[in-house]
Amino acid sequence: MIETHGTSMNNAHYARMGQQECEKIHEASLEILRRTGIDVHDEKARQVLQHGGAWVDGERVRLPEYMVARALNTVPHQFNLYTRGGKVAMRAGGYNTYYGGGSDCLNILDHRTGQRRRPTLKDVKEASTLMDALPEIDFVMSAFLPEDVDQQIYDRYQMEVMLNNTTKPIVFVTPDFEGCVAAVEMCEIAAGGAQAFQRQPFATCYINVTTGMIANAEALQKCMYLAEKGLPQLYIPLNAGGVNSPVTTAGCMATMNAGTLLGIVLSQLVREGAAVAMPGWNGGPYNLQTMVGNYVLADEQGVPTSMGKYYDLPVFGLGGSTDSKVLDQQCGAEVTISLMSSLLHGANIVHDVGFMDAGMQGSLQMIAIANDLLGFIRAMTAGVLVNDETLALEVVNELGPTGTYISHPHTLRHYREPYYSKLADKNNYAVWQKRGGLTMEARAAKMVDDILGKHQPEPLPADVQARIRQVVEREQEWIKTKN
Repeated sequence: MIETHGTSMNNAHYARMGQQECEKIHEASLEILRRTGIDVHDEKARQVLQHGGAWVDGERVRLPEYMVARALNTVPHQFNLYTRGGKVAMRAGGYNTYYGGGSDCLNILDHRTGQRRRPTLKDVKEASTLMDALPEIDFVMSAFLPEDVDQQIYDRYQMEVMLNNTTKPIVFVTPDFEGCVAAVEMCEIAAGGAQAFQRQPFATCYINVTTGMIANAEALQKCMYLAEKGLPQLYIPLNAGGVNSPVTTAGCMATMNAGTLLGIVLSQLVREGAAVAMPGWNGGPYNLQTMVGNYVLADEQGVPTSMGKYYDLPVFGLGGSTDSKVLDQQCGAEVTISLMSSLLHGANIVHDVGFMDAGMQGSLQMIAIANDLLGFIRAMTAGVLVNDETLALEVVNELGPTGTYISHPHTLRHYREPYYSKLADKNNYAVWQKRGGLTMEARAAKMVDDILGKHQPEPLPADVQARIRQVVEREQEWIKTKN
């Protein structure tokens, strides 16, 4: 396996479910598709599925097993996402794990004031710039839903800002089908044409599907459009166990997986070889105590990712999030647990780093802290190089028990290799106090300000910026006439 960014962890994997459990859920999903069926709320999608062998009764669609087997035989086991400049940045597959932010938070925990407020387009720009600069953040999402633009087409403004403020891969979300088309058009402009973007895609769409057993029209339209374009997609039905699916983890997962398989079948009927990533979160009981859609729950951890590994398909995971409202102990624990869980289970594209309060709030400080934690986690799970140079037996024999190793050439060759945190304070109390006695929260706020003050993302050429701006302005005029 070719490594990208050193993200392939080869010695410490964990699986919530074994082969036997995954096979049972797969068989249950096939029965759900064949016997119960899924409500498909798009006529064209129903026609495509029916032409491929599905049974259609109104909006209810049932699939025979051979359709699923055929689709799983043609869907790719990996797809690549590139930098804006054409370099491979993410090889989504196997146990390569990449991390990025989330999208569309309705609030921001302002790192400058410590207060919660509504975000603006400037916050989307600052989030994109920060993620562009942080070394452990591999891809960019919009982070916030800006209140100072037209709320019907806010996603067009987000896409423009992201394209102008990062060279890293982008995961975008749109509330309607037209927004997906506009986002792809902007990417094609930035890439230099549709073929260039298809060959080296630097953005992919996160498709929100209503539930495992309800496929909404917008999701189906995006699925077919992206497949026609030959572009990778993240087709993500999500269940709430006990609300819209069985409360048991197995039952919840089986129905969610059935919906995922329908999306894979649809994509392959449109274009064999179209790349699709599966969901890597939910698939477990909802929090029935609070009825809040929590982002970090114990029972669902790793369950859908186990199904992704069973099919050997890319997994769109979740990590670096918390349901806390402030940067407290709960926040630190949940962020660390969710980052670690997604890595150990092998999710490939892990989003929502920096999310708080059940996805209602985002924090730039938390993204910076998660970046630091990721450095630690990747170091602690990396394989250990054991050879003559690292065993250093000649050095041991030369210096013996009482020699001074700190000034030896071997130490000088290797002393930079261990992981050193940029945010955790590892000094003694006196040094910490002399440097201001700052908390990690305060140090993270300073890091964010330093990055925003110094980091300049590589800009798009002026003519490309102008053409992308024309798409946004066209969409603004379109929504006026639509209303």
